[in-house]
Amino acid sequence: MGHGGNVVDELMTDHREVEELFGRIEALPPGDKNRKVYADQATIELVRHSVAEEEYLYPAARKHLPDGDALADREIEDHSTAEQIMKDLESCEADDAEFDRLIGQLMSDVRSHIADEEGNLFPRLREACTPEALDELGDRIRQAKKLAPTRPHPSAPNTPPANKLMAPGAGLVDRMRDALSGRGKGA
Repeated sequence: MGHGGNVVDELMTDHREVEELFGRIEALPPGDKNRKVYADQATIELVRHSVAEEEYLYPAARKHLPDGDALADREIEDHSTAEQIMKDLESCEADDAEFDRLIGQLMSDVRSHIADEEGNLFPRLREACTPEALDELGDRIRQAKKLAPTRPHPSAPNTPPANKLMAPGAGLVDRMRDALSGRGKGA
């Protein structure tokens, strides 16, 4: 992740990458160990993406859209639900029946969330913000993703300023754990 361009282009590219990982999971038979590998990769990308959105995208929606508070609150609630599912997935192996249930729920929820953002939030932000503001938001999103956690932390704050203070420290610890365990490496 970290593609360049304005905030909408950046986040839509993230969405396509996560969808590709979901497609890889769906293409494998139940119980295949690579389903867990792809689920871990999707979790890493989704957590980083969500943290960056909560730090910068949703505050921009609150600022620039008349119903921005309600919209941002709904999107953050979607993130919280997905984050809990990802946390539950951490303790499941690919051959566990609970893994199939959880990954199915995660894919369904995330796909619905993506459709809502791309069909509602993103077009409205493009209309409400200048191209320069969208480019600046894209830069901030990319920077946030570099420092963001890679594992779900359901009890962590998800609104500024607390999330901006906590995320880099959690991200550092998560990246160290991933390096030691090999988590997030390709199948």
